[in-house]
Amino acid sequence: MSTTPPPAAPAAVASSPPVSPPPKRQKTQPSSPSQPPPRQSASIAGVIETSVLPGPVPAPAMPASELPPLQVKKLAPAAKLPARGSAFAAGYDLFASRDANVPAKGKALVDTDISMSCPAGTSPRSGLASKHFIDTGAGVIDCDYRGPVKVLLFNHSENDFAVREGDRIAQLVLERIVNPEVVEVEELEESVRGAGGFGSTGTN
Repeated sequence: MSTTPPPAAPAAVASSPPVSPPPKRQKTQPSSPSQPPPRQSASIAGVIETSVLPGPVPAPAMPASELPPLQVKKLAPAAKLPARGSAFAAGYDLFASRDANVPAKGKALVDTDISMSCPAGTSPRSGLASKHFIDTGAGVIDCDYRGPVKVLLFNHSENDFAVREGDRIAQLVLERIVNPEVVEVEELEESVRGAGGFGSTGTN
């Protein structure tokens, strides 16, 4: 009696570990060669991305209508044009066009030999006033005056003061002129000060 061998066991199938799907690719925008990446500036909070272009930002230009020219005419070869001592100087230096002498405790008119067309006034030069006790008689030059400009100097010292050709003797300060209409009224508007004169608001 023949015997049949038992059926062979099925072969084991090797299983591989699960494979994770590949990560999705993110689309990147190509950088344009004509546009550089934004500059970065450090701050207390961290790094802040900015789009500031290199170089200083220019200040807005003032309209030319607000800067009328100061028209100056020389009346003598020794005359000098008014000039500012620095970029932020409030006034223009005026120069003597010839020698002059300001007597002690006296006054003298010093020539500049220039004429101009612009509303302006004069103010003392602090250097002369503090060192030599020289002061200027401040005045207003009307815009329609075309004659020579002279500077009135007062000498408060005990010694004569010599002015030489080319010396800076005063400062010319440009002012805006306002001419409101004159109106006669019965009463004026009330104010806190009222009719109080000099010293009414205190002495210190």
